Amino acid sequence: MKAIWNDQVIAESDNTIVIENNHYFPADSIKKEYFKSSETQSNCPWKGVASYFSLKVDGKDNTDAAWFYPKTSHAAKAIEGHIAFWKGVKVTN
Repeated sequence: MKAIWNDQVIAESDNTIVIENNHYFPADSIKKEYFKSSETQSNCPWKGVASYFSLKVDGKDNTDAAWFYPKTSHAAKAIEGHIAFWKGVKVTN
């Protein structure tokens, strides 16, 4: 699977985990140079507290376009530390 934004592959992995129609990429599969930590957090009742990354690709910003759970609930341990995308990021084969 590939995550693409602004015509650039920002993550690529054969080992994504699909939960609620979102592909969660292993942390080591992202291209870190495009990711910037965000202060944003949200809460999922069964996964836990999510943290976010903003993207910067070729001078274009996409605020809070990626999220991850640094510490999940027991039910979501499989995606702990994995990264998922939204806000126009295309995930494709």
